[in-house]
Amino acid sequence: MTYHRISYAVWEITLKCNLACQHCGSRAGHARTKELSTEEALDMVRQLAEVGITEVTLIGGEAFLRPDWLEIAKAVTEAGMACGMTTGGFGISLDTARRMKEAGIRVVSVSVDGLEATHDRLRGRKGSWQWAFKTMSHLKQVGIPFGCNTQINRLSAPEFPQIYERIRDAGIFAWQLQLTVPMGNAADNYEILMQPYELLDLYPMLARVVQRAYREGVKVQAGNNIGYYGPYERLLRGRGDASPWKFWQGCNAGLSTLGIEADGAIKGCPSLPTSAYTGGNIRDHSLRKIIEEAEELRFNLGADTPKGTSHLWGFCKSCEFAELCRGGCSWTAHVFFDRRGNNPYCHHRALTQAKRGIRERVIPKVRAQGLPFDNGEFELIEEPINTPWPENDLLHFTADQIQWPEGWECHPEPVTSLVTSSS
Repeated sequence: MTYHRISYAVWEITLKCNLACQHCGSRAGHARTKELSTEEALDMVRQLAEVGITEVTLIGGEAFLRPDWLEIAKAVTEAGMACGMTTGGFGISLDTARRMKEAGIRVVSVSVDGLEATHDRLRGRKGSWQWAFKTMSHLKQVGIPFGCNTQINRLSAPEFPQIYERIRDAGIFAWQLQLTVPMGNAADNYEILMQPYELLDLYPMLARVVQRAYREGVKVQAGNNIGYYGPYERLLRGRGDASPWKFWQGCNAGLSTLGIEADGAIKGCPSLPTSAYTGGNIRDHSLRKIIEEAEELRFNLGADTPKGTSHLWGFCKSCEFAELCRGGCSWTAHVFFDRRGNNPYCHHRALTQAKRGIRERVIPKVRAQGLPFDNGEFELIEEPINTPWPENDLLHFTADQIQWPEGWECHPEPVTSLVTSSS
């Protein structure tokens, strides 16, 4: 049965949040209208296990602001599924961490998006950085393994090596990276987004930090909009193992992943825009029926047929990696251009365009409406590579802005030993 294709679910159990992040795709803050009741949530757990889900990550908003969140976590564990959690970490006391351990939460990812001033600015609340590290300390005390996730944008990118040192010292075992994209609040604060051409300065820095992280025992997981066939692809996607088979192999929305919103809406990936990719609601149909029949969850089936590339357009349509890549991360492409199939956040693309003497930029064209998981539309500009940068773009990112920790600059570490081109 095709419904068994999906094994991992990310479940937003509430949209209520105690932070106000500039880059929040779901515009979290207040609970959704008619979020699932405890009874409905526990039935969701049963259905998740029934369709073959083996791992569930609880998210928000802020998951622990839902009163029955530990009851849900315990039910996930008792149903035989691994239960994890992603959190902003603002307010997880030592006692709360102990109760998380008792409920069976196996692993936690804490969001850290910059050094203290940048993190607090992006997260919209003073003290959020200190709380994130306090939360990690509490998790360490009770024995819950924890990692971090970091959004990369023009505010956080210059601090990236410094961020690594802080979270490494806090005791993380893993670190997930993602480029900020124009969904939700980030669509309104588009000036913080990396421009496609800026990836040329970003990726050599990422590779250098990631190599150091691997050597120091931190597993780095490249998010779905990181990389794509540049010279560091296998390094970034290999989690420490730069084998020939570690590279992007297409969007997995609906193939291995499932996204659940707090009101019961089901998507093939938690990040996808709600309006375009919701396959149904658990209150109207069984989870099995939605997975088996909803086209919104099946658009990646048949990836190895002509249908697999029929959605591609622009640069991605003519790219030599088109059949394998299928336009990169569907979420990223869609929130830029209101349709998937042409991804501006691609290292191979930036390198190819640079060789042609072209620089790509994106500028807003249509504003987002202001709803959770919404997007507007951007216009893609191609210009000569030596065109002066717009004077009003004050956050323009360049390599000379990177804040290397003491000793890193004096003794640069080559990344070539783990770097292999995929072309």
